[in-house]
Amino acid sequence: MSMVTTKDGVEIFYKDWGPRNAQPIVFHHGWPLCADDWDTQMLYFVEKGYRVIAHDRRGHGRSSQVTDGHDMDHYAADAAAVVAHLGLRDAIHIGHSTGGGEATHYVAHHGKGRVAKLVLIGAVPPIMVKTTANPGGLPIEVFDNFRRQLAVNRAQFYRDVASGPFYGYNRPGAKVSQAVIENWWRQGMMGGAKAHYDGIKAFSETDFTEDLKLIDVLTLVMHGDDDQIVPIADSAQLSAKLLKKGTLKVYEKFPHGMCTTHADVINGDLLAFIER
Repeated sequence: MSMVTTKDGVEIFYKDWGPRNAQPIVFHHGWPLCADDWDTQMLYFVEKGYRVIAHDRRGHGRSSQVTDGHDMDHYAADAAAVVAHLGLRDAIHIGHSTGGGEATHYVAHHGKGRVAKLVLIGAVPPIMVKTTANPGGLPIEVFDNFRRQLAVNRAQFYRDVASGPFYGYNRPGAKVSQAVIENWWRQGMMGGAKAHYDGIKAFSETDFTEDLKLIDVLTLVMHGDDDQIVPIADSAQLSAKLLKKGTLKVYEKFPHGMCTTHADVINGDLLAFIER
């Protein structure tokens, strides 16, 4: 397997497909998944002639199940280690959900001179949890409940998320794919419970407001208006306003996992933005 070792000794697994001299696209996955969640996009873009890279976040997938470092500073530094190891320049970074937070933090703090464009899909910035400064956020009790369910029965919790709100399969008339549910569950159970437990704090309580203000590359913010995991009003709509060169694209009735349920639409729009 392809691995890079970080400064603090963590082994990060990555996939690297396509011509080495082609423009790179770096994908950042959501919680509690792994690089495999991007397979549909990676196959699409490698066929278009791009070099595609995706890594498993520390504690997720095939990367080391370490006890600490499950925060956005380490997540972004780990992504930077992969980028440096591969010598990537002029890269497009695409992040979904928690991966959108990771990509935002990476571009703001490590991306100078290396990043061409950024895409945030169903992403967690600016901040998910309700605070005095963020009154529209979700109450901390929502995330405390996530932690409780994970600790009591992680396997059941992950099956419930995948079969319900993540893909909108709990909506009337939804076309449910059992294979998609099982693949989500498989990815989640590959990772470590400690990393996933700590990761809930990372994706819900990190404030990306200043990161968004720092980013000066063209950024596409894509979000479904029926996202039940990351509500659009307190995420994409705010992020687009904070970005210097942000464009918001809203997808009617699309769920959080729209990269899977509506891959044809999302892939086409990503290609149009990348080639613009």
